Amino acid sequence: MSRYTEGMAEPSEHRSIAKNRKARHTYHILEELECGIQLKGTEVKSLRDGQCSIGEAYVHSKNGELFLIGSHIPEYSHGTMWNHKPTRERKLLLHRRELLQWAKKAREQGITMVPLEVYFAGSIVKVLVGLCRGKKLYDKRAAERDRSDKRDMDRAMRRRR
Repeated sequence: MSRYTEGMAEPSEHRSIAKNRKARHTYHILEELECGIQLKGTEVKSLRDGQCSIGEAYVHSKNGELFLIGSHIPEYSHGTMWNHKPTRERKLLLHRRELLQWAKKAREQGITMVPLEVYFAGSIVKVLVGLCRGKKLYDKRAAERDRSDKRDMDRAMRRRR
């Protein structure tokens, strides 16, 4: 190991900052894609404190690029007058080929791009973006019923042992 990589975390280390649990309930997730995100220094420091909200966020394509809109990263507590704006648009970083494929799929009717998770991969902040289609009310009820039935079966199996 060289002296330049001694203090750095392993890239396989995955530390979650924020998850969008509501998205898995509201949408059918068709595909997932890991993206980088363009951040300012105070945003990274705020994320290291574990502060982020992506519950109301979505991903939008404009001018051939993807942007994360509606996410909230609060101002860094020890920041100065150059602190960041908490709800600014943040550019997502991915390969051009992936960008073109996803922009094409997102133009289909009823398809939305939603951030599912923000996490540290080593020392780099990543965003897991899902290509989603909205669930109908009866789909949500069926999913809830399936979870409830599975929970009841597991409970019965534990009692039987």
